[in-house]
Amino acid sequence: MSSINYNKKNIALVDCNSFYVSCERLFNPKIQFKPVVVLSNNDGCVISRSNEAKALGIKMGEPYFKVKELIKKNKVHIFSSNYALYGDLSRRVMRILKTFSPKIEIYSIDEAFIDISFLNKRDIENYGKEIRRKVLKWTGIPTSVGISSTKTLSKVANHIAKKEKTGVMYLDQEINKKLNSFPIEDVWGVGKQLSKFYIKNGIDNAYKLKMASNTWVKKGTNVLGSRTAMELRGISCINLEVHQEKRKNCCVSRSFGKKVSSLQKLEESVITYCLNAAEKIRADNQTCKRITVFIRTSPFNKNTKYYSNAQTIDLPIATNNSIELVKNAKKVLKNIYKPGFYYQKTGIILSKLKDSDSNELNLLTPLLEKKSKKLMKAIDYTNMKYGRHAISIANAGISKGWKMRREHSSRIDTASFLCLPKVST
Repeated sequence: MSSINYNKKNIALVDCNSFYVSCERLFNPKIQFKPVVVLSNNDGCVISRSNEAKALGIKMGEPYFKVKELIKKNKVHIFSSNYALYGDLSRRVMRILKTFSPKIEIYSIDEAFIDISFLNKRDIENYGKEIRRKVLKWTGIPTSVGISSTKTLSKVANHIAKKEKTGVMYLDQEINKKLNSFPIEDVWGVGKQLSKFYIKNGIDNAYKLKMASNTWVKKGTNVLGSRTAMELRGISCINLEVHQEKRKNCCVSRSFGKKVSSLQKLEESVITYCLNAAEKIRADNQTCKRITVFIRTSPFNKNTKYYSNAQTIDLPIATNNSIELVKNAKKVLKNIYKPGFYYQKTGIILSKLKDSDSNELNLLTPLLEKKSKKLMKAIDYTNMKYGRHAISIANAGISKGWKMRREHSSRIDTASFLCLPKVST
């Protein structure tokens, strides 16, 4: 639980600029300074834009079909989302950030808070510049760094930093002036409904919220709204979550590029997702004791009957063995599958996760577990080296016609040397 800290801190928020776009540009230098957008799963809507694309009026979250003509007219470069690539580059960025401070909170795939309170005031801005320089040099990803005494103020500072030539903003002086020109809807923790409430009551910028009565804020909103106002006053009450808890479950789910009716195709998708999930928990040195499989048709198609179902089973022994997990997932799928429906989505959830070292044993486990670990390790190593699913299970299929629409995929795989950009000398 967050507690108020009256000691002066300095918190840096490092944010990767237009992260998904930056990842694509890294492997395609020709699109530098060109308008670029990245689309969500199944090429649904815009989830990342370059500054050039923003200037054209393309909005975040805009459905692709609505801006298709605008994109075509202005020769905007389009990419389907490639989360394997973005995840890999994110991990590289975060590893670099950890060298700047032991106290770091990885907030999202492209953001991290860093406690740099150990620095002298005169060194802070240069430290932010060094963070930007090193991340850019070692990964090719541009960043913005906002620094202030609380997490909320560092968020404000980061917004301002994006417009600064240096890409760094140390919000320590003229804070009230800067907060006065900062829209209330852009304040961290202030959502759509809350911003409407504030504006209705004459609070349209961050400075006015800062100066509002704490009693009124708490009464009109909640304790979280009160904390936001306190943070704007420079009082730290949202602590850094330095110790990242291990995941409690692992869900892999996708909507299909085209609807699926046959059990075989559904099975292919469930097996593929199961393999992905198993790989993830092995990377975290975890095992699972429970598997959930779910399937559903489209809830928006009024011309067909809707069907949705899920089933959960507990395993006799916790495992991260792909073969065991797939075997059980297939059983569950057969139990919930109904013929005659066109399915839009399947998914798998691995839960009751725990550290591999804490597994319960039976008489056969030691030998079997040893062989299993060696096999899974060999598979993971091969897939890491040659690309995901270089080694897979036969039932996962080859053509995978049900896969997400990714018509604009760059197909970049950081595990493949063939994907490295060509540099002329």
